Amino acid sequence: MEKIDFKKEMRHLYMPSAKEVVQVEVSKTNYLMVDGTGDPNTSKAYRSGVEALFSLSYTIKFMVKKGVLSIDYGVMPLEGLWWTDDMSKFAAEDKSDWQWTVMIMQPGFITEEMVEKAIDEVGRKKGLARSGDVRFASLTEGLCAQIMHIGPFSAEGPTVERLHKFIADCGRKPAGKHHEIYLSDIRKAAPEKWKTLIRQPMQ
Repeated sequence: MEKIDFKKEMRHLYMPSAKEVVQVEVSKTNYLMVDGTGDPNTSKAYRSGVEALFSLSYTIKFMVKKGVLSIDYGVMPLEGLWWTDDMSKFAAEDKSDWQWTVMIMQPGFITEEMVEKAIDEVGRKKGLARSGDVRFASLTEGLCAQIMHIGPFSAEGPTVERLHKFIADCGRKPAGKHHEIYLSDIRKAAPEKWKTLIRQPMQ
């Protein structure tokens, strides 16, 4: 059976340095996605959306492992796109107006048919509140700046400033949505050791 570690294969996209901002090209990538609004710290829709994403991703993984493809791979980390209608208020303490898309990357051999089968299976066996809200879609970010943030989410401000300064120094402007990739299990790791990849498309 073939085994694939996509985080290692795409190391330049998922394991950047925490010391400097780097520029990367992010091509078309497929995801399971679910959308919502509100503070992720208190939103039931956010928690149930994340639960549905992981349940579906693991269901698909085991379908592939036991099926014709016979490929074993690790489920990819949770990612989030974050924005507000007024981005000047994005960093404010009040997150009630935040809009978000949380998502998990899917390998290129995953098909719409596989996803639909997994949604049916998860809905039938687990009855998760938001499994039916999950969509299978692609995202093409193109040229991006990114850096690894080490520490709690509340301390991301200076890291984001470094990212945006890098973009400005390149003579470019941010484009698209603020993108975060959560590489640590926050249930187990101490906040000061959390690893969050912060990515910003640019034009």
